[in-house]
Amino acid sequence: MFDFNLLDLIAGIPGLIIAMVIHEYAHARVAVALGDRTPLLMGRLTLNPAAHIDPIGLIMLFLVRFGWAKPVIIDPRNFKKPRRDDILVSLAGPFANLVTAFLALVALLVIKSTMGHLSVGVYQVFQLIIIYNINFAIFNMIPLPPLDGSHVLVQLLPPKMAYAYARLERYSFLILIVLIMTPVLSMIFIPLQRLIWQLFVLILMPFF
Repeated sequence: MFDFNLLDLIAGIPGLIIAMVIHEYAHARVAVALGDRTPLLMGRLTLNPAAHIDPIGLIMLFLVRFGWAKPVIIDPRNFKKPRRDDILVSLAGPFANLVTAFLALVALLVIKSTMGHLSVGVYQVFQLIIIYNINFAIFNMIPLPPLDGSHVLVQLLPPKMAYAYARLERYSFLILIVLIMTPVLSMIFIPLQRLIWQLFVLILMPFF
């Protein structure tokens, strides 16, 4: 999912933390807004990284390019429209990552146009914030349990098919490892990443 050298490792820390925290906070915020106070009661309605980051998951992300944050627990029974609201909560994380990436690009362009010059380190930090947030959005929309994309798909499928599909979760870790160790994810990530970046640039082009 991510490629690191030493410079990327250091410059990427802010981007990884921001992407994880924003993603999980968005899930919690939307769930609470839709009537489920479970994330609030569990201390997840916060931007404090300590509430969202799993230390082992973060270390694994650096070492083997695959990691995780603490998942936000929700109780769909508290929603007025459980299927619709579960989809909205699932989409909130990836959407928040895309918004964060877009705002980071805006900030980068504003700083660059104002100062006229950026150090390599500052530019790379902003670049990785953008890239990691885009990657988090894409990765979490993969329709594989327990990723967000699978929650959306489960709610759209008929009950029997949804139940059978959800049972794939027992094999998810192995499937993800296989995907990461093969070129499959790169074939998905690189074109989508470039497409999203180009859309952002197209939107901002009249202003910079």
